[in-house]
Amino acid sequence: MPREIDNGHIRKLTYAELAQFRDHLLRLSPEARRSRFAMKASDAFLRSYAETSLTLGTVIHGFFVGGTLRAVAELRPIDNRTMAEAAFSVEDGWQKSGVGTKLMELTLIAARNRGLSHIYINCLATNRAMQVLARKFAAELTFEAGDVIGRLEPTSPSFFSLFREAMSDGFAFAEAVVEAGRKRRA
Repeated sequence: MPREIDNGHIRKLTYAELAQFRDHLLRLSPEARRSRFAMKASDAFLRSYAETSLTLGTVIHGFFVGGTLRAVAELRPIDNRTMAEAAFSVEDGWQKSGVGTKLMELTLIAARNRGLSHIYINCLATNRAMQVLARKFAAELTFEAGDVIGRLEPTSPSFFSLFREAMSDGFAFAEAVVEAGRKRRA
């Protein structure tokens, strides 16, 4: 039974939360790891991957419940910085809860506000949940060598999209400060 997402919050991750990102990846089930990375991803691979994830213009939105990161959406620029790849990972207890939809919305706003013209989503042909999510946002899907490639074209930034991201970032910063204070006191 999927859990409700109302008791959690979504915000961008900071470099200080790298350990939480790593721990989230390590909690993924073998099937969730395969869906995210299109291969068997070992703990060593996930640790190494996490170490380089918040670099080179990558934007990561995370879904937190009680201070624990349960799902993420990554937006990684590629090539000439007009294109990016979007990738998602959701822990088993939170799949099919609507959190992927919320993460996709924020990822597309971030892409839009960075002037990205093409977003690619690569998933296994067996990853129906990712395909449904991509279609929900009007992605053009093609099948290539056992994988499904989704392509989205974000619209240009607007005052509203820039304002929405700025406000979200402000609230997220405040939440991160409060959460860090709680952890220090505990």
